[in-house]
Amino acid sequence: MQDADQGAADKLDGRDLRIGIVQARFNAALTDALAQACLAELAVLGVGDKHIQHVKVPGALEVGLALQALADTDDFDSLIALGCIVRGETYHFELVANESGAAVTRVSLDHGVPIANAILTVENDAQAWARAADKGRDAARVAVEMANLMEDLT
Repeated sequence: MQDADQGAADKLDGRDLRIGIVQARFNAALTDALAQACLAELAVLGVGDKHIQHVKVPGALEVGLALQALADTDDFDSLIALGCIVRGETYHFELVANESGAAVTRVSLDHGVPIANAILTVENDAQAWARAADKGRDAARVAVEMANLMEDLT
């Protein structure tokens, strides 16, 4: 019987996969770090630049609509959501975090396309910076693994 971690590692071949990335510009320094780590990991996993479409939107609330537009094309094996929501002094944090997360999930389920959600929800900038590189890489790995899993399942 195959080890679970080995099984997951076997699913990290990104050659010939088409990946769409939607990045929020709000907190741009952080989301740029997420995107750099994500793109670098996609390259390591074999996803060619010509198979990646990377679009930017104003903020986390706009990510869902752009993901939906990409999913509507049926051109992508997997999508990636990148953003960073830092808690402030008002309820706005909860609204943006909850609604952006719900939109990502809704698009994924409605379209049957895996979406790696790397929209960080953090208390402060220090937490965001501590997670940016790892979560960017994780998003790339999840996107590739899930694209391959969905291919196996359908």
